Amino acid sequence: MISLLAERPLIVSIMLGALSAGLIYGWLQTGKKAAAICGIVLALMIPLAWVIAARWVTDREQIEALIYETALAVEENRFDQVYDVIGDPASEAQARGELPNYVFETADVTGIRSIDFVEGSFPPEADADINARVDVSHRGGRFRDVRVLRRLRLKLQRLGDQWVVVEYRHMPDVGGPDNFSTTPQR
Repeated sequence: MISLLAERPLIVSIMLGALSAGLIYGWLQTGKKAAAICGIVLALMIPLAWVIAARWVTDREQIEALIYETALAVEENRFDQVYDVIGDPASEAQARGELPNYVFETADVTGIRSIDFVEGSFPPEADADINARVDVSHRGGRFRDVRVLRRLRLKLQRLGDQWVVVEYRHMPDVGGPDNFSTTPQR
């Protein structure tokens, strides 16, 4: 219910509006003032729901913002900003070994398939599954202006008040791993 209030204020507003309308209709039919008062209070809670949703940033929203900000940093070839969101030395070394080999023209998140939180983990962890599209050239000239569709699997941990990537894998958008994948081929 908390995530519904923080992330989906439209649904909460529709529910509050329906309840409010029902109570006011009930007051019109029965004349009971309590129904009218409850209906008005619920109607006044609709803008409150939007204020709460605007100010309350959930973990899911923080992760989504991190994903889109990192995609923008990749697109602008600001790799130091990308390294800053990686909280694992091995994953950071992997990124430092891969990213400088390329020049990115675009890097778009085409969809977030899922963000799943690992129950009972400490520090809190989440797994994100993302589809991305990049237009990229190899710095060594092996290829130029190639559009690549990739699927990224991120493992994130919350350290303090921010989320960091502790493991990432990429593979083709569909099908199994290819020669460029970071997951073992089958």
